[in-house]
Amino acid sequence: MKIAVMGAGAVGCYYGAMLANAGHDVTLIGRADHVAAVRRDGLMLDIRGGAIHVAVAATTDPAGIAGADVVLFCVKSTDTETAGAAMKPHLAPNAAILSLQNGVDNAERLAVLLGRSVIPVVVYVAVEMAGPGHVRHHGRGELVIGPSSQSDAIARAFVPAGIPVEISENATGALWAKMILNCAWNALSAIAQKPYGDLMKTGGVTGVMEQAVAECLAVAGALGVSVPGDVWAAVLKIAETMPGQYSSTAQDLARGKTSEIDFLNGYIVRKGAELGIATPVNLTLHTLVKLREG
Repeated sequence: MKIAVMGAGAVGCYYGAMLANAGHDVTLIGRADHVAAVRRDGLMLDIRGGAIHVAVAATTDPAGIAGADVVLFCVKSTDTETAGAAMKPHLAPNAAILSLQNGVDNAERLAVLLGRSVIPVVVYVAVEMAGPGHVRHHGRGELVIGPSSQSDAIARAFVPAGIPVEISENATGALWAKMILNCAWNALSAIAQKPYGDLMKTGGVTGVMEQAVAECLAVAGALGVSVPGDVWAAVLKIAETMPGQYSSTAQDLARGKTSEIDFLNGYIVRKGAELGIATPVNLTLHTLVKLREG
């Protein structure tokens, strides 16, 4: 497949590297310093204790998407409309567009802007950018994607590349389950600038997370969303499976960037206000991260 990655950050670079390493034709669209490093040295992927250099095309120009069979849309939630408008003129008519983003409404927002369907994707991977052209993998890597006429073909291409894919009829519920994990962990990791394992050593943290999760589930229930699985058990498991991982929000703040907190805890606060559901813990976490951003 010819695959383009719009937003070559940690998530986009990881999946782009895995697919390119399996023989797919991959183009990364990203920042100038990152693109320069990839063009010079290839994309370095640290995985399973070793490092490999993967040859991929890289450009800062959204026109790099032209002709792609599959577009992995991996920009921050804050940039969905801007990046979507930039790539819209270059999309092939039959390209499958996958939204690999945090939050629950990005695929919907992007579909409205593009005037075509977008496949929602839930991403479970622990990765970080270790520097320009250098992505470091800490664990997991599976995707849950929504059903579409192209989903089966995408799964057939991705699985041999070492990317487990589940096609779910309840992709919305799966997105909510992932967002609730983020609402529990991201702000706390960002405020404390600590990885998940260290956070659990502090008294009171589990109580804060438990209340944040309860608020999220109350909002989801009021919206008629069926959240699959045992969400609280999944929250606790994160500390076991990714003890050394900092949240994406923590990484954003450490680099002086605007985070996606408005689309995580902030989303719960907004929807709670619309529905008349109190969300004091999510409000507090959201506000503290916004103060750190400032």
